[in-house]
Formats: sequence, structure tokens, C-alpha cells
Amino acid sequence: MSDDPALASDLARRLTRAGLDPSAIVRLVDATLAEDIAAGVDVTSVATVPEGATAVATFTSRAQGVVAGLDVAELVLTRAACHPVDTEHLVADGARVATGEALLRVRGRARDLLLGERSALNLLCHLSGVATLTRRWVEAVDGSGAAVRDTRKTTPLLRSLEKYAVRCGGGQNHRMALSDAALVKDNHVLAAGGVVEAFERVRRAYPELEVEVEVDTLADALAVVDAGAELVLLDNFDLATLAAAVDQVGGRARLEASGGLSLDTAAEVAATGVDYLAVGALTHSAPVLDIGLDFAATTSEG
Repeated sequence: MSDDPALASDLARRLTRAGLDPSAIVRLVDATLAEDIAAGVDVTSVATVPEGATAVATFTSRAQGVVAGLDVAELVLTRAACHPVDTEHLVADGARVATGEALLRVRGRARDLLLGERSALNLLCHLSGVATLTRRWVEAVDGSGAAVRDTRKTTPLLRSLEKYAVRCGGGQNHRMALSDAALVKDNHVLAAGGVVEAFERVRRAYPELEVEVEVDTLADALAVVDAGAELVLLDNFDLATLAAAVDQVGGRARLEASGGLSLDTAAEVAATGVDYLAVGALTHSAPVLDIGLDFAATTSEG
């Protein structure tokens, strides 16, 4: 951790326990605030809010969903503030919340809270939207034994937070970056001269890493399993071919369905016996969860 006071706090420890790098999240938050402030001031608040006024405000859900990012919202307000901000968490990340439910209460200088309000809400609403959509997918396949996994189809610079939100929703993470694990795709196959050849080249070069192989035919799936692949991505297989792959692989490898998946068909896909459903929509198409920050009272000093 850095020597920055924000990183020596309980908040930083909570971020670490959540699997996040506090230093990286601070940099992201600072860049987000800088974008909103744009080297100036909050002109509306300066004009309307007395400098010494304090306020109590509450983040409130305006729709049903699953919350994620409360610590991040708290960090935004802390970094935006010139004076101390007190916070009270009323629910935990991963909780299912109802319309009108209070999530996080904050107390501090009114101008400070307003300065960080939009940046905090942008992150909190987006991450909660990812968690909410993930929970819907997880519930759709409940009882099947299949897990819902995300992809690298994430918003630039928000990957760690979006993948955290997937975990809050009950989903599982695929690789975080290109170096964590190998995923052999069609362009790699073309470059290597064949799907088995591509798999074997990666396994020889990086024997310590997990190697997943994407295939678009049952024949290729069986060929790479026979070659020793332990994880195979079945791309755009119909239900019958998914079931055939599960049957013919016979447990020799884990199988992941991908391509053209929807919530309407998730249960049917899971029922074929695949181990995972790869769902890029968790991060690239999740609608935000509507959350607002409402002031309950403001008090002017002096």
C-alpha cells in the first residue's frame, strides 16, 4: 500500500478483502473526479451552498436489484472532500435491495458531498447494474450445476470493478488479463494451422497456465479433448450439439457454452450439462440500477 492516508484506512482494507487493489481504485477515482471538476470548481454549489454548510444524505435505491460498489462510492466522496466525511453502510455489497431502500448514509460538508455525488453515482449505479444482471443469470440456471462466467468484454479501465460486481451478483470470473490464462480462438487457430496445433503450442510454451480452446464444431471439440485440453469453449453450438458434446466428452474436460446466449434460453443451455455459460452481456450490456443521493438536511455553521 502507498503512504496515502486513504490507503491506510479501514476502507482500503475492505477494498483489499473484496479482491481489489486500493491504489488502482484510488487512481481511477481521482481520474473520474478530475474529469468532472475539469480543473475548476462546482460553480452551482459554490453559488448556492454556504461554504460551511454541513449535510446528511442517503444513497437510496430507486429500483429492485443487487447492490455493488458501496465502498467505491464512499472512496469517491472521501477523495472529493476537503473535510472529513462520515459514512454508515446500511446494506452490504451483494445484497438484494428493494425500491426505496437506503444503502449508504453520509455526513459532511454539503459542497464536498455535491462535488463527488455524480462520480459516486456513476460508478455505484453501473456496478450495481452489473451485479443485478448477473444475479438474474445465476438464478436462471439455479439447480443445473452450471456456473455463469464473465468475459473480457469490459469497459476500458473498469475491468477489476466490473468483475468484482459480477462476483457480487453470484457469477464467476474468467481471466482478468491476457497473461492470466490462455484462450485459443479462431485467429490463433488460423495462425497455428489448426486447432490441435494451436492448443499444443500454447501448452508447450506455458505449461503452468490453464489453456481454454474455442471450437465451433463437435469434431474440433473432441479432437482437442483427445489432445489433452481440459477446458473447451463451445461457440454458437445449438442445444442438441451442446448435449452431444457433453455426452461424448464424458467428463474428460470442462465445457463452456458461448455465443448467442440469452436469459430466455439460459436454463435450457445449462440443462445440457455444460459446466459454464460465458456471458459477455454481464459487463458490456448491463443497464444501470437506478440509485439516487438524497439530502435529508443541511445546516449552516455559525
